[in-house]
Amino acid sequence: MSVWEAILLGLVQGLTEFLPVSSSGHLTIFKELFSIETGNLSFEIVVHAATVLSTIVAFRKEIARLLAGLFTLKMNPEKDYIFKICVSMIPVVIVGLFFKEQVDRIFGSGILIVGFMLLLTAILLTISETITKIREQKKRGAAEGRPVGYKEAFIIGVAQAFAVMPGLSRSGSTISTGLMLGVSKNEIAKFSFLMVLVPILGETFLSMVEGDFSMAESGIGTLSLLSGAVAAFLSGLFACTLMINLVKRARLHYFAVYCAIVGTICIAESLWG
Repeated sequence: MSVWEAILLGLVQGLTEFLPVSSSGHLTIFKELFSIETGNLSFEIVVHAATVLSTIVAFRKEIARLLAGLFTLKMNPEKDYIFKICVSMIPVVIVGLFFKEQVDRIFGSGILIVGFMLLLTAILLTISETITKIREQKKRGAAEGRPVGYKEAFIIGVAQAFAVMPGLSRSGSTISTGLMLGVSKNEIAKFSFLMVLVPILGETFLSMVEGDFSMAESGIGTLSLLSGAVAAFLSGLFACTLMINLVKRARLHYFAVYCAIVGTICIAESLWG
């Protein structure tokens, strides 16, 4: 893999990890489009770690506040919030423990499944924004939405578990689900990004333990790995900040249109290309 290919995939990973357009789907598309071989797991591990770091930087104050509250003796809002994040992780942990082989097979099925899942992402984004606008028109200035409760946390976690499908956006699924449940836009934007930190770190750790990630055997140079990581970090930081603002302003329909177009192209290319 060349440096420019690494930068391209790093940018794709960073941007699409937080925007509701599916990072796994777009990585599959770009790899096939440019015939890029990433070798073993080393590149995926590095760019995933870089996007996690960008999330930590973007939410550093919130994360510091939550950790400070965690290490106190009394129950407090910070501990309660962390417990909700733990509840949201239950479905994806179940999928990871019991359905990993099935998920891995799906990831090797090409861009047809990516196309259909992108169309599903478009539908979810459209429905959630429509419901949010109707709700806002009815309430006419009343308090916006509600915070994430334990029930909402679990349901949003189920949406995240389904988003292991390539092409089904994780952020799009979780944010759309939260909005449809009546969670406020500010709350669901923050919760969606914080809830994914531990699962991504866990997935990265398991990949390192179980997989082949030797740089010597990957065919990827150190410069390419570093270039991909920097590109993923910077683009991830930008996309994370952008997505928070877009959710607050209810501008998800732009991504719905994009996902619908790209999904249709993927399906057409797979069937008739």
